[in-house]
Amino acid sequence: MELFYYMVFGALGAVVAALELSKANKDRITTSQAFTSFKNNYLLVYSLMMAGDWLQGPYVYYLYSTYGFGKGEIGQLFIAGFGSSMLFGTIVGSLADKQGRKRACATYCITYILSCITKHSPQYKVLMLGRVLGGIATSLLCSGFESWLVAEHFKRGFDQQWLSLTFSKAIFLGNGLVAILSGLFGNLLVDSLSLGPVSPFDAASCFLAIGMAIILSTWTENYGDPSENKDLLTQFKNAAVAIASDERIALLGAIQSLFEGSMYTFVFLWTPALSPNDEEIPHGFIFSTFMLASMLGSSFASRLMARNSPKVEIYMQIVFVISSASLLLPIMTNFLVAPSKVKGGGISFSGCLQLLGFCTFEACVGIFWPSIMKMRSQYIPEEARSTIMNFFRIPLNIFVCVVLYNVDAFPITVMFGMCSIFLFVASILQRRLAAIADKPKAEDWTPMKERDAEAEPLNAP
Repeated sequence: MELFYYMVFGALGAVVAALELSKANKDRITTSQAFTSFKNNYLLVYSLMMAGDWLQGPYVYYLYSTYGFGKGEIGQLFIAGFGSSMLFGTIVGSLADKQGRKRACATYCITYILSCITKHSPQYKVLMLGRVLGGIATSLLCSGFESWLVAEHFKRGFDQQWLSLTFSKAIFLGNGLVAILSGLFGNLLVDSLSLGPVSPFDAASCFLAIGMAIILSTWTENYGDPSENKDLLTQFKNAAVAIASDERIALLGAIQSLFEGSMYTFVFLWTPALSPNDEEIPHGFIFSTFMLASMLGSSFASRLMARNSPKVEIYMQIVFVISSASLLLPIMTNFLVAPSKVKGGGISFSGCLQLLGFCTFEACVGIFWPSIMKMRSQYIPEEARSTIMNFFRIPLNIFVCVVLYNVDAFPITVMFGMCSIFLFVASILQRRLAAIADKPKAEDWTPMKERDAEAEPLNAP
Protein backbone atom coordinates (compact mmCIF):
# COMPACT_ATOMS: atom_id res chain seq x y z
CA MET A 1 0.00 0.00 0.00
CA GLU A 2 1.27 3.42 -0.92
CA LEU A 3 2.72 5.71 1.73
CA PHE A 4 0.16 8.39 0.84
CA TYR A 5 -2.71 6.41 2.38
CA TYR A 6 -0.85 5.94 5.65
CA MET A 7 0.05 9.63 5.76
CA VAL A 8 -3.59 10.73 5.34
CA PHE A 9 -4.83 8.19 7.89
CA GLY A 10 -2.11 9.10 10.37
CA ALA A 11 -2.69 12.83 9.99
CA LEU A 12 -6.43 12.46 10.57
CA GLY A 13 -5.84 10.20 13.55
CA ALA A 14 -3.43 12.69 15.08
CA VAL A 15 -5.89 15.57 14.67
CA VAL A 16 -8.74 13.55 16.21
CA ALA A 17 -6.55 12.57 19.17
CA ALA A 18 -5.43 16.17 19.63
CA LEU A 19 -9.03 17.44 19.58
CA GLU A 20 -10.17 14.91 22.14
CA LEU A 21 -7.20 15.33 24.47
CA SER A 22 -7.12 19.13 24.35
CA LYS A 23 -10.71 19.75 25.36
CA ALA A 24 -10.88 22.48 27.97
CA ASN A 25 -13.64 23.02 30.51
CA LYS A 26 -15.43 25.39 28.13
CA ASP A 27 -15.53 22.55 25.58
CA ARG A 28 -17.20 20.20 28.04
CA ILE A 29 -20.75 20.10 29.39
CA THR A 30 -21.20 19.53 33.11
CA THR A 31 -23.87 16.87 33.65
CA SER A 32 -25.27 14.64 36.38
CA GLN A 33 -24.50 11.04 37.27
CA ALA A 34 -28.03 9.99 36.29
CA PHE A 35 -27.59 11.50 32.85
CA THR A 36 -24.18 9.86 32.39
CA SER A 37 -25.70 6.45 33.14
CA PHE A 38 -28.58 7.13 30.75
CA LYS A 39 -26.23 8.38 28.01
CA ASN A 40 -23.86 5.41 28.31
CA ASN A 41 -26.75 2.96 28.07
CA TYR A 42 -28.00 4.62 24.88
CA LEU A 43 -24.50 4.82 23.39
CA LEU A 44 -23.97 1.10 24.01
CA VAL A 45 -27.23 0.21 22.29
CA TYR A 46 -26.67 2.64 19.43
CA SER A 47 -23.14 1.32 18.86
CA LEU A 48 -24.44 -2.26 18.69
CA MET A 49 -27.14 -1.19 16.22
CA MET A 50 -24.61 0.59 14.02
CA ALA A 51 -22.23 -2.38 14.20
CA GLY A 52 -25.06 -4.53 12.85
CA ASP A 53 -25.51 -2.03 10.01
CA TRP A 54 -21.85 -1.31 9.19
CA LEU A 55 -20.87 -4.99 9.08
CA GLN A 56 -23.26 -5.54 6.17
CA GLY A 57 -22.50 -2.50 4.01
CA PRO A 58 -19.13 -3.45 2.44
CA TYR A 59 -20.28 -6.96 1.50
CA VAL A 60 -23.80 -6.59 0.10
CA TYR A 61 -22.72 -6.00 -3.51
CA TYR A 62 -19.94 -8.58 -3.23
CA LEU A 63 -22.30 -11.24 -1.86
CA TYR A 64 -24.81 -10.70 -4.67
CA SER A 65 -22.04 -10.97 -7.26
CA THR A 66 -20.83 -14.28 -5.78
CA TYR A 67 -24.35 -15.61 -6.29
CA GLY A 68 -23.93 -14.87 -10.00
CA PHE A 69 -26.09 -11.75 -10.36
CA GLY A 70 -25.10 -9.02 -12.79
CA LYS A 71 -24.88 -5.27 -12.31
CA GLY A 72 -28.45 -4.70 -13.51
CA GLU A 73 -29.98 -7.26 -11.16
CA ILE A 74 -27.92 -6.02 -8.23
CA GLY A 75 -29.02 -2.46 -9.03
CA GLN A 76 -32.64 -3.59 -8.87
CA LEU A 77 -32.01 -5.12 -5.45
CA PHE A 78 -30.54 -1.86 -4.18
CA ILE A 79 -33.44 0.14 -5.62
CA ALA A 80 -35.82 -2.23 -3.83
CA GLY A 81 -34.17 -1.35 -0.52
CA PHE A 82 -34.47 2.40 -0.98
CA GLY A 83 -37.95 2.05 -2.47
CA SER A 84 -39.07 -0.01 0.52
CA SER A 85 -37.72 2.64 2.88
CA MET A 86 -39.66 5.28 0.94
CA LEU A 87 -42.96 3.35 0.77
CA PHE A 88 -43.02 1.87 4.25
CA GLY A 89 -40.87 4.37 6.14
CA THR A 90 -43.64 6.84 6.93
CA ILE A 91 -45.96 4.02 8.00
CA VAL A 92 -43.47 2.51 10.43
CA GLY A 93 -42.61 5.99 11.68
CA SER A 94 -46.26 6.65 12.47
CA LEU A 95 -46.57 3.28 14.16
CA ALA A 96 -43.53 4.15 16.26
CA ASP A 97 -45.23 7.35 17.45
CA LYS A 98 -48.45 5.50 18.14
CA GLN A 99 -47.35 2.07 19.39
CA GLY A 100 -44.16 3.13 21.17
CA ARG A 101 -40.56 3.94 20.25
CA LYS A 102 -39.04 1.15 22.36
CA ARG A 103 -41.20 -1.36 20.52
CA ALA A 104 -40.12 0.21 17.21
CA CYS A 105 -36.44 -0.16 18.13
CA ALA A 106 -36.94 -3.83 18.99
CA THR A 107 -38.79 -4.27 15.70
CA TYR A 108 -35.77 -2.80 13.91
CA CYS A 109 -33.58 -5.53 15.42
CA ILE A 110 -36.00 -8.31 14.43
CA THR A 111 -36.52 -6.96 10.91
CA TYR A 112 -32.82 -6.53 10.24
CA ILE A 113 -31.99 -9.98 11.63
CA LEU A 114 -34.56 -11.50 9.25
CA SER A 115 -32.98 -9.51 6.42
CA CYS A 116 -29.57 -10.96 7.33
CA ILE A 117 -30.98 -14.50 7.33
CA THR A 118 -32.21 -14.11 3.75
CA LYS A 119 -28.59 -13.54 2.64
CA HIS A 120 -27.98 -17.28 3.01
CA SER A 121 -30.26 -17.95 0.02
CA PRO A 122 -29.06 -17.49 -3.58
CA GLN A 123 -32.67 -17.17 -4.74
CA TYR A 124 -33.40 -13.77 -6.25
CA LYS A 125 -36.90 -13.52 -4.74
CA VAL A 126 -35.60 -14.31 -1.26
CA LEU A 127 -32.85 -11.70 -1.61
CA MET A 128 -35.44 -9.19 -2.84
CA LEU A 129 -37.50 -9.88 0.30
CA GLY A 130 -34.37 -9.27 2.34
CA ARG A 131 -33.87 -5.89 0.66
CA VAL A 132 -37.46 -4.91 1.44
CA LEU A 133 -36.98 -5.88 5.08
CA GLY A 134 -33.69 -3.98 5.11
CA GLY A 135 -35.41 -0.84 3.79
CA ILE A 136 -38.00 -1.01 6.57
CA ALA A 137 -35.24 -1.50 9.14
CA THR A 138 -33.34 1.50 7.81
CA SER A 139 -36.38 3.72 8.32
CA LEU A 140 -36.69 2.52 11.91
CA LEU A 141 -32.96 3.09 12.53
CA CYS A 142 -33.14 6.64 11.18
CA SER A 143 -36.15 7.67 13.28
CA GLY A 144 -37.04 5.28 16.08
CA PHE A 145 -33.87 5.51 18.15
CA GLU A 146 -33.52 9.28 17.96
CA SER A 147 -37.24 9.73 18.75
CA TRP A 148 -36.96 7.46 21.80
CA LEU A 149 -33.84 9.28 22.99
CA VAL A 150 -35.32 12.79 22.72
CA ALA A 151 -38.60 11.83 24.42
CA GLU A 152 -36.87 9.89 27.20
CA HIS A 153 -34.31 12.67 27.72
CA PHE A 154 -37.00 15.26 28.44
CA LYS A 155 -39.21 12.80 30.34
CA ARG A 156 -36.36 12.33 32.81
CA GLY A 157 -35.97 16.09 33.20
CA PHE A 158 -32.47 16.45 31.73
CA ASP A 159 -31.22 19.78 30.39
CA GLN A 160 -31.81 20.30 26.66
CA GLN A 161 -28.16 21.22 26.02
CA TRP A 162 -27.11 17.79 27.25
CA LEU A 163 -28.76 16.26 24.19
CA SER A 164 -25.97 17.63 22.02
CA LEU A 165 -23.47 15.66 24.09
CA THR A 166 -25.31 12.39 23.43
CA PHE A 167 -25.73 13.21 19.74
CA SER A 168 -22.06 14.03 19.17
CA LYS A 169 -20.85 10.97 21.10
CA ALA A 170 -23.29 8.72 19.23
CA ILE A 171 -21.92 9.88 15.88
CA PHE A 172 -18.31 9.78 17.11
CA LEU A 173 -18.74 6.16 18.22
CA GLY A 174 -21.47 4.74 15.97
CA ASN A 175 -20.55 6.42 12.70
CA GLY A 176 -16.83 6.61 13.39
CA LEU A 177 -15.08 4.16 15.68
CA VAL A 178 -17.65 1.37 15.30
CA ALA A 179 -17.61 1.76 11.51
CA ILE A 180 -13.83 1.38 11.43
CA LEU A 181 -13.83 -1.63 13.75
CA SER A 182 -16.73 -3.22 11.84
CA GLY A 183 -14.81 -2.91 8.57
CA LEU A 184 -11.75 -4.52 10.12
CA PHE A 185 -13.83 -7.27 11.78
CA GLY A 186 -15.66 -8.01 8.54
CA ASN A 187 -12.33 -8.21 6.71
CA LEU A 188 -11.10 -10.65 9.38
CA LEU A 189 -14.15 -12.89 8.94
CA VAL A 190 -14.17 -12.92 5.14
CA ASP A 191 -10.48 -12.78 4.21
CA SER A 192 -8.39 -13.89 7.19
CA LEU A 193 -10.71 -16.63 8.50
CA SER A 194 -12.18 -17.45 5.06
CA LEU A 195 -15.72 -17.80 6.45
CA GLY A 196 -17.31 -16.50 3.27
CA PRO A 197 -19.12 -13.27 2.34
CA VAL A 198 -22.23 -14.19 4.33
CA SER A 199 -20.32 -14.32 7.64
CA PRO A 200 -20.51 -10.53 8.31
CA PHE A 201 -24.31 -10.78 8.09
CA ASP A 202 -24.33 -13.56 10.70
CA ALA A 203 -22.10 -11.45 12.94
CA ALA A 204 -24.43 -8.48 12.43
CA SER A 205 -27.37 -10.62 13.58
CA CYS A 206 -25.51 -11.44 16.81
CA PHE A 207 -24.82 -7.76 17.57
CA LEU A 208 -28.45 -6.85 16.82
CA ALA A 209 -29.71 -9.63 19.11
CA ILE A 210 -27.49 -8.42 21.96
CA GLY A 211 -28.72 -4.85 21.45
CA MET A 212 -32.35 -5.97 21.43
CA ALA A 213 -31.84 -7.80 24.72
CA ILE A 214 -30.49 -4.60 26.31
CA ILE A 215 -33.40 -2.57 24.90
CA LEU A 216 -36.02 -4.96 26.24
CA SER A 217 -34.40 -5.22 29.68
CA THR A 218 -33.35 -1.61 30.37
CA TRP A 219 -35.44 0.80 28.26
CA THR A 220 -38.84 2.20 29.21
CA GLU A 221 -41.54 2.90 26.65
CA ASN A 222 -42.47 6.35 25.38
CA TYR A 223 -44.92 7.52 22.76
CA GLY A 224 -45.60 10.42 20.45
CA ASP A 225 -49.34 10.95 20.43
CA PRO A 226 -50.92 8.42 22.83
CA SER A 227 -54.56 9.24 22.03
CA GLU A 228 -56.63 6.22 21.11
CA ASN A 229 -58.60 7.75 18.24
CA LYS A 230 -55.70 8.55 15.94
CA ASP A 231 -55.50 6.35 12.85
CA LEU A 232 -52.53 6.38 10.50
CA LEU A 233 -54.18 8.69 7.99
CA THR A 234 -54.83 11.26 10.70
CA GLN A 235 -51.22 11.00 11.85
CA PHE A 236 -50.03 11.63 8.29
CA LYS A 237 -52.29 14.68 8.06
CA ASN A 238 -51.04 16.00 11.38
CA ALA A 239 -47.43 15.60 10.25
CA ALA A 240 -48.19 17.39 6.98
CA VAL A 241 -49.90 20.23 8.88
CA ALA A 242 -46.88 20.55 11.18
CA ILE A 243 -44.52 20.83 8.21
CA ALA A 244 -46.76 23.26 6.32
CA SER A 245 -47.46 25.48 9.34
CA ASP A 246 -43.84 25.93 10.45
CA GLU A 247 -41.35 27.12 7.86
CA ARG A 248 -38.49 25.97 10.07
CA ILE A 249 -39.60 22.33 9.90
CA ALA A 250 -40.04 22.54 6.12
CA LEU A 251 -36.58 24.08 5.71
CA LEU A 252 -35.06 21.43 7.97
CA GLY A 253 -36.61 18.67 5.87
CA ALA A 254 -35.35 20.19 2.62
CA ILE A 255 -31.84 20.68 4.03
CA GLN A 256 -31.71 17.10 5.29
CA SER A 257 -32.89 15.66 1.96
CA LEU A 258 -30.39 17.72 -0.06
CA PHE A 259 -27.43 16.78 2.14
CA GLU A 260 -28.25 13.10 2.59
CA GLY A 261 -29.09 12.70 -1.09
CA SER A 262 -25.65 14.07 -1.97
CA MET A 263 -24.05 11.89 0.68
CA TYR A 264 -25.61 8.65 -0.60
CA THR A 265 -24.71 9.59 -4.16
CA PHE A 266 -21.12 10.12 -3.03
CA VAL A 267 -21.10 6.57 -1.63
CA PHE A 268 -21.66 5.23 -5.15
CA LEU A 269 -19.26 7.62 -6.87
CA TRP A 270 -16.06 7.73 -4.83
CA THR A 271 -14.70 4.39 -6.08
CA PRO A 272 -14.88 5.20 -9.84
CA ALA A 273 -13.66 8.73 -9.07
CA LEU A 274 -10.46 7.48 -7.41
CA SER A 275 -9.84 4.67 -9.91
CA PRO A 276 -11.06 5.83 -13.36
CA ASN A 277 -8.46 3.65 -15.09
CA ASP A 278 -8.87 0.63 -12.82
CA GLU A 279 -6.12 1.80 -10.49
CA GLU A 280 -5.55 -0.53 -7.58
CA ILE A 281 -6.84 1.23 -4.48
CA PRO A 282 -7.34 -0.27 -0.98
CA HIS A 283 -11.11 0.13 -0.67
CA GLY A 284 -11.31 -1.05 2.93
CA PHE A 285 -8.49 1.21 4.11
CA ILE A 286 -9.96 4.21 2.28
CA PHE A 287 -13.35 3.49 3.86
CA SER A 288 -11.70 3.47 7.30
CA THR A 289 -9.98 6.75 6.43
CA PHE A 290 -13.34 8.30 5.55
CA MET A 291 -14.79 7.12 8.86
CA LEU A 292 -11.83 8.61 10.71
CA ALA A 293 -12.51 11.93 8.95
CA SER A 294 -16.13 11.64 10.08
CA MET A 295 -14.91 11.11 13.65
CA LEU A 296 -12.87 14.30 13.32
CA GLY A 297 -16.01 16.17 12.28
CA SER A 298 -18.12 14.83 15.13
CA SER A 299 -15.37 15.67 17.63
CA PHE A 300 -15.26 19.22 16.29
CA ALA A 301 -19.07 19.41 16.41
CA SER A 302 -19.09 18.43 20.08
CA ARG A 303 -16.89 21.45 20.82
CA LEU A 304 -19.12 23.77 18.85
CA MET A 305 -22.32 22.55 20.47
CA ALA A 306 -20.85 22.78 23.97
CA ARG A 307 -20.69 26.55 23.56
CA ASN A 308 -23.49 29.06 23.18
CA SER A 309 -21.84 30.70 20.19
CA PRO A 310 -21.84 30.19 17.29
CA LYS A 311 -25.28 28.61 17.15
CA VAL A 312 -25.76 25.44 15.14
CA GLU A 313 -27.91 27.32 12.61
CA ILE A 314 -24.99 29.67 11.93
CA TYR A 315 -22.00 27.36 11.60
CA MET A 316 -23.90 24.82 9.47
CA GLN A 317 -24.05 27.43 6.69
CA ILE A 318 -20.25 27.29 6.50
CA VAL A 319 -20.23 23.49 6.69
CA PHE A 320 -22.56 23.19 3.69
CA VAL A 321 -20.44 25.61 1.63
CA ILE A 322 -17.26 23.65 2.45
CA SER A 323 -18.94 20.33 1.59
CA SER A 324 -20.14 21.82 -1.71
CA ALA A 325 -16.63 22.96 -2.58
CA SER A 326 -15.10 19.59 -1.64
CA LEU A 327 -17.28 17.74 -4.18
CA LEU A 328 -16.22 20.15 -6.91
CA LEU A 329 -12.69 18.71 -6.79
CA PRO A 330 -13.36 15.83 -9.25
CA ILE A 331 -14.58 18.42 -11.78
CA MET A 332 -11.66 20.79 -11.18
CA THR A 333 -9.01 18.06 -11.37
CA ASN A 334 -10.60 16.76 -14.57
CA PHE A 335 -9.88 20.13 -16.22
CA LEU A 336 -6.63 21.13 -14.50
CA VAL A 337 -4.78 17.80 -14.30
CA ALA A 338 -4.06 15.78 -17.43
CA PRO A 339 -5.84 12.42 -17.11
CA SER A 340 -3.67 9.32 -17.05
CA LYS A 341 -4.00 6.86 -19.93
CA VAL A 342 -2.26 4.01 -18.15
CA LYS A 343 -4.49 1.18 -16.99
CA GLY A 344 -3.99 -0.17 -13.48
CA GLY A 345 -1.14 0.89 -11.24
CA GLY A 346 -1.40 3.01 -8.11
CA ILE A 347 -3.55 6.04 -7.38
CA SER A 348 -2.92 9.03 -9.64
CA PHE A 349 -2.00 12.58 -8.59
CA SER A 350 -5.56 13.77 -9.30
CA GLY A 351 -6.83 10.82 -7.26
CA CYS A 352 -4.69 11.96 -4.31
CA LEU A 353 -6.17 15.45 -4.53
CA GLN A 354 -9.69 14.05 -4.73
CA LEU A 355 -9.08 11.79 -1.74
CA LEU A 356 -8.17 14.83 0.36
CA GLY A 357 -11.34 16.56 -0.81
CA PHE A 358 -13.45 13.49 -0.03
CA CYS A 359 -11.97 13.35 3.48
CA THR A 360 -13.02 17.00 3.89
CA PHE A 361 -16.54 16.07 2.81
CA GLU A 362 -16.62 13.18 5.31
CA ALA A 363 -15.53 15.57 8.06
CA CYS A 364 -18.53 17.73 7.11
CA VAL A 365 -20.70 14.61 7.36
CA GLY A 366 -19.38 14.10 10.89
CA ILE A 367 -20.44 17.63 11.80
CA PHE A 368 -23.77 17.32 10.01
CA TRP A 369 -25.23 14.36 11.90
CA PRO A 370 -25.13 15.63 15.51
CA SER A 371 -26.01 19.14 14.32
CA ILE A 372 -29.10 18.06 12.36
CA MET A 373 -30.14 15.90 15.33
CA LYS A 374 -29.94 18.92 17.62
CA MET A 375 -32.02 21.06 15.23
CA ARG A 376 -34.60 18.31 14.87
CA SER A 377 -34.92 18.09 18.65
CA GLN A 378 -35.61 21.85 18.74
CA TYR A 379 -38.10 22.22 15.89
CA ILE A 380 -39.95 18.92 15.32
CA PRO A 381 -43.03 18.49 17.56
CA GLU A 382 -42.88 15.50 19.88
CA GLU A 383 -46.40 14.31 18.93
CA ALA A 384 -45.31 13.18 15.46
CA ARG A 385 -41.52 13.11 15.63
CA SER A 386 -40.96 9.71 13.98
CA THR A 387 -43.64 10.37 11.34
CA ILE A 388 -42.16 13.73 10.32
CA MET A 389 -38.59 12.40 10.29
CA ASN A 390 -39.63 9.67 7.86
CA PHE A 391 -41.55 12.23 5.79
CA PHE A 392 -38.17 13.89 5.29
CA ARG A 393 -36.79 10.63 3.86
CA ILE A 394 -39.36 10.38 1.06
CA PRO A 395 -37.66 12.85 -1.33
CA LEU A 396 -34.28 11.45 -0.27
CA ASN A 397 -35.22 7.90 -1.27
CA ILE A 398 -36.79 9.06 -4.53
CA PHE A 399 -33.59 10.92 -5.37
CA VAL A 400 -31.34 7.94 -4.57
CA CYS A 401 -33.53 5.55 -6.59
CA VAL A 402 -33.35 7.89 -9.61
CA VAL A 403 -29.57 8.15 -9.26
CA LEU A 404 -29.17 4.37 -9.01
CA TYR A 405 -31.39 3.84 -12.03
CA ASN A 406 -29.42 6.35 -14.14
CA VAL A 407 -25.96 5.89 -12.66
CA ASP A 408 -24.49 5.01 -16.09
CA ALA A 409 -26.39 7.69 -18.01
CA PHE A 410 -24.28 10.69 -16.97
CA PRO A 411 -20.53 11.33 -16.66
CA ILE A 412 -19.23 11.18 -13.12
CA THR A 413 -18.34 14.88 -13.22
CA VAL A 414 -21.98 15.75 -13.91
CA MET A 415 -23.09 13.70 -10.90
CA PHE A 416 -20.57 15.42 -8.62
CA GLY A 417 -21.59 18.81 -10.02
CA MET A 418 -25.23 18.05 -9.23
CA CYS A 419 -24.33 17.10 -5.65
CA SER A 420 -22.26 20.27 -5.25
CA ILE A 421 -25.20 22.40 -6.40
CA PHE A 422 -27.55 20.63 -3.98
CA LEU A 423 -25.17 21.29 -1.09
CA PHE A 424 -24.88 24.95 -2.02
CA VAL A 425 -28.69 25.20 -2.09
CA ALA A 426 -28.68 23.59 1.37
CA SER A 427 -26.40 26.40 2.59
CA ILE A 428 -28.86 28.98 1.26
CA LEU A 429 -31.77 27.27 2.99
CA GLN A 430 -29.71 27.03 6.17
CA ARG A 431 -29.14 30.78 6.00
CA ARG A 432 -32.90 31.29 5.83
CA LEU A 433 -33.40 28.92 8.77
CA ALA A 434 -30.86 30.88 10.81
CA ALA A 435 -32.72 34.11 10.04
CA ILE A 436 -36.06 32.80 11.36
CA ALA A 437 -34.78 30.39 14.03
CA ASP A 438 -35.71 32.61 16.98
CA LYS A 439 -38.99 33.91 15.60
CA PRO A 440 -42.11 32.62 17.34
CA LYS A 441 -44.45 30.53 15.24
CA ALA A 442 -47.57 32.25 14.00
CA GLU A 443 -49.61 29.41 15.43
CA ASP A 444 -48.66 26.56 17.71
CA TRP A 445 -49.09 23.17 16.07
CA THR A 446 -51.89 21.09 17.53
CA PRO A 447 -53.34 17.82 16.33
CA MET A 448 -56.00 18.31 13.67
CA LYS A 449 -58.79 16.48 15.44
CA GLU A 450 -58.34 18.61 18.55
CA ARG A 451 -58.29 21.73 16.43
CA ASP A 452 -61.49 20.72 14.61
CA ALA A 453 -63.20 19.79 17.87
CA GLU A 454 -62.38 23.08 19.51
CA ALA A 455 -63.17 25.26 16.49
CA GLU A 456 -66.28 27.48 16.78
CA PRO A 457 -68.39 28.98 13.99
CA LEU A 458 -67.39 32.49 12.96
CA ASN A 459 -70.86 33.83 13.82
CA ALA A 460 -70.98 32.24 17.27
CA PRO A 461 -72.19 34.69 19.96
